[in-house]
Amino acid sequence: MKQSGATPWWKALRIRPEILDASGSIADVQMSLYHAVYGSGDQRPQYADASYYGEITHPTGALTDLLARIAIRLGGGSDYTKVPALLRLDQGMGGGKSHACIGAYHLAAAPLNLAKTDVGKAVLRQAESILSRPLPKNLDNPHVVVLPCDNMTPGATVVENDGPTKSLYERFLWRLFTGDYSRYSAYREHFSNVSKISEAIGSLNRPVLIIVDEIMNYFGNGLDGVNDEALTAQDQAFMRALLDAVTKTPHTAMLAVMISSDKDSISLSPEGQRRRLDLERLLERNGKPVGAHENDDFAAILRRRIFTQPPAKEVVDATVREFKEAMDNGPWKNKVYEGLHAPWTVNFAEEVSRTYPFHPQLMHMAENEWANRTGFQKVRSTIKVFAATVYALQQRGKANSWAPLLIGPGDLPLSNTQVRESIIGSGLISDTKTQNNYRSLAQNDIVGVRDSSGTARLLDVNRGTDGGALWHHSNPRAAERAATAIFLTSIVSGRSQGRRGATDAEVKAATAVPDPAYMFADADAVLKDLTDPDTGLVSIEVTPGQKGQQTRYFLSTEQTLLMLQRAMRDTITDAERDTVIAEFAEQLTDTGPFDRKLFVRASVDRLSARDVLASAGIDDARVSRLVVLDPAQFTLRNGADRVTREAVQAAVGLGADKLPARWASSAVFAVANTQQRHAARRLATAYLAAERVLGVQETQDDADMKAKAIAERNDAKRNLETTIKRAFQHILFLAQPDDDATRGVDEVTFDDKTETALHGAIVWKAIVEKGKAFDQGTFSAKALLHNLRENDYGRPLDELRDAFWNTPRLPLLHGGQSDLRQALFDAVQTGLLRVVDSEGEEVAVTGVSEINLSSQRLRLGKRMAPKTDDETQPGPADSNAEPGPVPGTDRPGVPGSPGKPENGPLAPQEKQIAFSVTQSMLNNTGNAEDLSQLFRQLYDIIDRGDVSFLQASFQMVVNAQSADGLAERIRELGSPVHVRDL
Repeated sequence: MKQSGATPWWKALRIRPEILDASGSIADVQMSLYHAVYGSGDQRPQYADASYYGEITHPTGALTDLLARIAIRLGGGSDYTKVPALLRLDQGMGGGKSHACIGAYHLAAAPLNLAKTDVGKAVLRQAESILSRPLPKNLDNPHVVVLPCDNMTPGATVVENDGPTKSLYERFLWRLFTGDYSRYSAYREHFSNVSKISEAIGSLNRPVLIIVDEIMNYFGNGLDGVNDEALTAQDQAFMRALLDAVTKTPHTAMLAVMISSDKDSISLSPEGQRRRLDLERLLERNGKPVGAHENDDFAAILRRRIFTQPPAKEVVDATVREFKEAMDNGPWKNKVYEGLHAPWTVNFAEEVSRTYPFHPQLMHMAENEWANRTGFQKVRSTIKVFAATVYALQQRGKANSWAPLLIGPGDLPLSNTQVRESIIGSGLISDTKTQNNYRSLAQNDIVGVRDSSGTARLLDVNRGTDGGALWHHSNPRAAERAATAIFLTSIVSGRSQGRRGATDAEVKAATAVPDPAYMFADADAVLKDLTDPDTGLVSIEVTPGQKGQQTRYFLSTEQTLLMLQRAMRDTITDAERDTVIAEFAEQLTDTGPFDRKLFVRASVDRLSARDVLASAGIDDARVSRLVVLDPAQFTLRNGADRVTREAVQAAVGLGADKLPARWASSAVFAVANTQQRHAARRLATAYLAAERVLGVQETQDDADMKAKAIAERNDAKRNLETTIKRAFQHILFLAQPDDDATRGVDEVTFDDKTETALHGAIVWKAIVEKGKAFDQGTFSAKALLHNLRENDYGRPLDELRDAFWNTPRLPLLHGGQSDLRQALFDAVQTGLLRVVDSEGEEVAVTGVSEINLSSQRLRLGKRMAPKTDDETQPGPADSNAEPGPVPGTDRPGVPGSPGKPENGPLAPQEKQIAFSVTQSMLNNTGNAEDLSQLFRQLYDIIDRGDVSFLQASFQMVVNAQSADGLAERIRELGSPVHVRDL
């Protein structure tokens, strides 16, 4: 990058403190005469002080001449007749009328303070040039009467300002005599008498300035609303008389503000219109229309209003040299600057000196195009736009981000809300619908509010990421600048010769920087990127040049639904896309048999996967949890899952970096597939774009487009939900097949497209098949005994309970504690187990509710051995009694029965057998025969009813035809089966 020799403007100039304090906003840009005169406390603005007013006011020719005439009329002695008594400001909104009125007020109310400022000195010099002699600086101590008609209600007065008055004439007298009731009463009846009004004014024996602001606010619809014919007639008569009286009264001046009818959009009733015409006629007869500013004053007004001091000449000269180097040579000169046909290109140095820190191209646009637009509020709107712009760009410069040496038409940062809204609300765009359209276009097609989205902005960002452009660091916003320049010309319809948009030369000039690395060909490439039909601006219309005319570029708001969707897709950030996937996954998760679902969000603070799980609250006591991991940070397969696996291992208490995890056994992790995540991300972007299209104003205003947008949003939502469900095809859980096995993380993958790890019931079925859980209704007393170990006897019931949630070898229970309580009760009732106290004494249990799983006193005891023959021999009284059943069996306790040996220890009633088989069956008839015999024997045992509990899982590779029949038979048993083609 070429090192600039010019001091950047954000270092050379100081923005006014009040603008910095308001972050670029100028709260008092719309000045109020009423608040300047009558405001107090928070309602008294800074410009109510004459010194501050003079500090922020540039002495333009028109304003200086206006105030000089008033000064002569007030303090010119016998020469007061050399200037007219009645002056009228008739400009439209934002033309500086209120600013001029406040200047006139300070001129008369605080002449000595104003005389110390630049504008005060200029006024006195101008008056002296007219009279050929100086005026007294105090202007002979004038009195000021202010009638702010935009803050007056006919017939209703403000006591502190108006005392006992009612009519406009009475208010005038009260202000003229400063509340002197006796003098007020003496003239009160003479509202239409020109001589008496003149006499009243002359009775002060001092010059008098009368300022009547916004006359039509009072005489238009204001008088209609009062519905008092007498008051209306009196006020009209007074105003006629006053306009005549001021011309006849020495040392009296009147400044009236009444927008001319061709510039005023206010809607009036027939009576109001009649009153307007009457006042127009009187003002034209008695007064002289004057202006406050001219268009070419904009630059000086802006600099004075925004900055505390003008720039140093050497800074401006150095900046000019930077730009002139490219402007005077090669294609930039021949194909760009000469093609602009603008006067500022000829007198560039002089124009930069006038407009600095704004580029003459931007100021030329403001002065010659914006200012002539009906509805544009000239000075007011321009100040708001430019103040917000310099603040935003200064912040970039101070943060060592790129900012232009001169602020051109491409440098108004549309990502800044104040800048964007100041432009849109300036009056350049006439109707609300078009304003909304261009607001949406600016955010989507150019640059988003976070400065990280928008088609043009992303073109620049991607160019910087690719590192392909040598000039990127000196012009990192080239595409955004070009698009912004087109935007500014597009909102001003009917430019030169009625053409729309910007010329090729205008757009390229807006991208220029004083760096020889950025050549004309680069500017051409930037424009080609912007107009690319696939990746460029969706709203751009290109009109090829014909018959010597240049190509023109225009941003159209007549967008199709497809254009809007594409524009919106470019606004979706990776974070937004991943967030919506996470939100949908969380909503789609169905707990099923699990006690709780827990969604673990990805870290936005760049925490490691392990640390995210450490802070997620996964380890929860005595509840089974379906833990869904955010795909933004956790996925499996595709060679990119090491981090996820290690984090889950740590979360369940395994590995070198393990976390404390007491209840890890009862957590099952649902994890997305890496490849499926790609598809979900693509569809999430489409869904968010469809959702945002619905929110833009142009969609809401078009019924057909809205209906189509809703349908497409709904389709996008369904597709996204289906894809997210499919993406979650893995589960991980802590497993320990038997006591001697090592604990580890087991995994299940759902290959069937109808299955998802977000469905708790499906996940539960999968872990049932893995022996990790019991299905509904299968955890019986026999199943309980099957899972007990010798050291479980004598344990308190609360420890036994906890073991089913924190011991990996014990399967999870479908019904949780209720299943365990019922199984214990059934085991006790059938004599398989006992409940004992801490002393080993049996505790009677007569109901399920008496199995207190929270008890540390109650413990699990083995069943009691049956009594011996001597102990059970019936006595005389019961010699005919039949033998009862042996506990734990349905067989009677008769001697010699298998359940009761005549001598020796108690014979076991049942035994547990656990085995696993892994055999290759190919070309091995011996193995096949042996396994067949094994399964036949197992069949015989089951057929005889000798099996009281069976828990088994099989995985085998079977002939395709046999597999279908076997799978059907398994389904008939109500068991899930997975069949996969090989």
